[in-house]
Amino acid sequence: MKDTSTVICFPMEPMEQLEEGLISGLLDAQRKAEALFSEIQAQSLIRPGAKESEINQSVYALAGSMYGISRYWHKRIVRAGRNTLAPYDENPPDLTVGEDDIVFLDFGPIFEEWEADFGRTYVVGNDPLKHKLRHDVEEAFGSGKRYFHEHPEITASELYAHAQQLAEQAGWEYGGPIAGHLIGVFPHEKIAGDKVTLYVHPKNHNRMRLPDASGRKRHWIFEIHFVDRARQIGGFYEELLTIG
Repeated sequence: MKDTSTVICFPMEPMEQLEEGLISGLLDAQRKAEALFSEIQAQSLIRPGAKESEINQSVYALAGSMYGISRYWHKRIVRAGRNTLAPYDENPPDLTVGEDDIVFLDFGPIFEEWEADFGRTYVVGNDPLKHKLRHDVEEAFGSGKRYFHEHPEITASELYAHAQQLAEQAGWEYGGPIAGHLIGVFPHEKIAGDKVTLYVHPKNHNRMRLPDASGRKRHWIFEIHFVDRARQIGGFYEELLTIG
């Protein structure tokens, strides 16, 4: 028998359209950042004898040639050796990558007004401990993201505490004062002087799924920074938490 039923499609509400556009834009920005980082490896920009500043400039030029990027919403970070212990706000002296070293990159490019924030760790040489650290930050990111999605009422302080637990379980110390932050259309939501409520901060006891001031869903970046202060090495991994 022929089905004569009619399916009625209702147009999306303006808020739904905005959310769909936001998700699409953020995911596209992250895919481009991931492609950029893949090309960094393909061109062997991270190599012994290169200064952090030289790698930084090479990545800047590569991003320009690949995507025409000239703007970053936060400072571009390349850290090697003992500098991998330093959190974001510090500006340690320019180091040269050694023959047996660990390096991490943290870049926040803007793709057509959409922000990306992407961080990865690389090991130069065969040191098994450095390779373990690189592996552990990636595993911890995945574990922490699952934990976030399994706990709908989670607060930012609870996710930060979980990141600390993941570090301890893997035999490291958590190295950063935060474990993530908001992301969005450039410039994303900010409150002057606020270094707590818009971050995955140990003193931010707000639920992460609270909407923003306009009633829209917030989207977050999750970052993992594990360190071994005695051996002066650190590893970093960062990307979207709420989607992707």
